[in-house]
Amino acid sequence: MSRQEAIQALERALAISRELAAVAENGDTRVALRLDAERLRLLQSVRHALQPMDEKDRAVLREIAELNDRSIGLLEHRFRAKCPDMDMLSAGRRAMPAYTTTRP
Repeated sequence: MSRQEAIQALERALAISRELAAVAENGDTRVALRLDAERLRLLQSVRHALQPMDEKDRAVLREIAELNDRSIGLLEHRFRAKCPDMDMLSAGRRAMPAYTTTRP
């Protein structure tokens, strides 16, 4: 891979990171997983082609890292918000057998 191709791939990884942040806000984990895998593939492919790395490339990587942190935070927040609901559902399912025997 040439340096120019690597720079284009890095820019595509940045675009994917922006899209991933928007998807994480909506909580669509399936799309988030697909985008994350695509971005990882791109980042791994450019790793050796961008040596030595200039300041512009570092800035793009920093932005990707910041967007990634934001996306992870959004998804973790959604997960934590769902946990109490899942606990209540589980308690309700456990209680069902106790109430089914009281029917006339």
